[in-house]
Amino acid sequence: MSNEMKQTKRRKRSSHLANMGAALLSATAAFVGWGYLSGVAGASPSPTPSSVSHDREAVLNEAKKAKKHDEKNATVILNDPFMQNKWGLERTSAAKAWEITKGSKDIVVAVIDTGIDVNHADISDNLWKNPGETGVVENDFCKKQRNPLSLKECDKSRNDVDDDGNGYKDDVYGWNFVYNDNKLTDNHGHGTHIAGIIAANGMHNGRNTGVSGVAPNVSVMILKYYDPKASNSNNLKNTVNAIRYAIKMKAQIINYSGGGTDYSAEEYAAVKEAERAGILFIAAAGNERSNSDEAGKHYYPADYGLSNIISVTAVNKEETKVLPSSNYGVRTVDLAAPGENIYSTLPNQGYGFMTGTSQATAFVTGVAALIMSHNRDFSSADVKKYILRTGDEYATLLSKTGTAKLLNSFKALASLDIGVGLTGVVASNTAKIGTRTFSSDQNPKNARLNNVSALNETADENSAPAEEIALFGREFMKALEKAPAAAPEIRRR
Repeated sequence: MSNEMKQTKRRKRSSHLANMGAALLSATAAFVGWGYLSGVAGASPSPTPSSVSHDREAVLNEAKKAKKHDEKNATVILNDPFMQNKWGLERTSAAKAWEITKGSKDIVVAVIDTGIDVNHADISDNLWKNPGETGVVENDFCKKQRNPLSLKECDKSRNDVDDDGNGYKDDVYGWNFVYNDNKLTDNHGHGTHIAGIIAANGMHNGRNTGVSGVAPNVSVMILKYYDPKASNSNNLKNTVNAIRYAIKMKAQIINYSGGGTDYSAEEYAAVKEAERAGILFIAAAGNERSNSDEAGKHYYPADYGLSNIISVTAVNKEETKVLPSSNYGVRTVDLAAPGENIYSTLPNQGYGFMTGTSQATAFVTGVAALIMSHNRDFSSADVKKYILRTGDEYATLLSKTGTAKLLNSFKALASLDIGVGLTGVVASNTAKIGTRTFSSDQNPKNARLNNVSALNETADENSAPAEEIALFGREFMKALEKAPAAAPEIRRR
């Protein structure tokens, strides 16, 4: 069993098709900005004394701005006393992203996992609270009480009544689908770890406590589907019920780190229902050590061909390579995120490291929550587009994911579709791309994957399919790895 939990016990299943377009808007804007600032259109005239003075003043002003920027950036980083352990935040430019937004409590992320330590100092303030199950019961008796919340029958959170009529009693922070109650105790640690990567705020009652998540100001709805202590638990059924709960309670994002190699029509229908509700579904590509593009090796739910799914694989720190344990595929995996030795929260006020595509998935979920916080009018398709278009490209990912990119929090926020590039230079506004660009309407039982990949958004019949290019890249890299030591000139290229 991997650090992905023993979730794959629930059913054996494989990964979804990822077809996201790789846009060049930010790169173009950066080039335009460089040309403008460098004066490449022509040589500037010899400076006069007044222009020299003006230039000097401008330079000094810019230096002052840069200093303030650096000080602000340092402050953000130093607020997390364990930042040195969180290489994933540094690699994905989280500190710069936080200068734009740290998220909003109005954005609700449903974390379908092993539960959570509801009392953890770094997470408790960011737990979603069901408004229909909190507050005072509205009846004459409770209204007359001086301190009604001191009475169980007047406190919606513990009166053992389904106050909001959603079918669950006292579901204040979410629901435990394993034991069918509101006790969210995490007996594994994985759920607390994932929730911390997404939304730990590093603060409790005004003081620094531990670690910061990617989106430290958003809300997490806790939906427990797995417990290692539960015998004969139907994890697949629990997953489906959790997805439907998230839909009913209007979460904007679902983070799901489990999965397996068996296709489930019921689970597909639930994720499809989430798609219709406009919910972004971010799923782990799996830790099966396999190419999920291949028949018989798909990993679900990440591999369902639905437009609201982002499939995520994990990379290491040093070389930005997909972990040996992680699934990959240019047609089935969208992008990569940090997933090796990720430091986050654990039950009983603890902290520790975990490795896997689960951790990488949580990073992407956090960035999605930041984008939604900053742009309330964005649909799940818009958020997905910006996450996949704005990552950092790595040759090591060319044959592993559809985008060949590593998640970048700041770029995803700074390159939003408002006609302004990363440099601040105004560029042509890009049209919002429809979901059909990214996925197809194929029968989910059909093993064929969509022919439109993230590297070939138009699928022009006159152009070579991007999968062929990426597949060639993978085979080429394999050839280089197998090349004899007597040919160092090949290895250097």
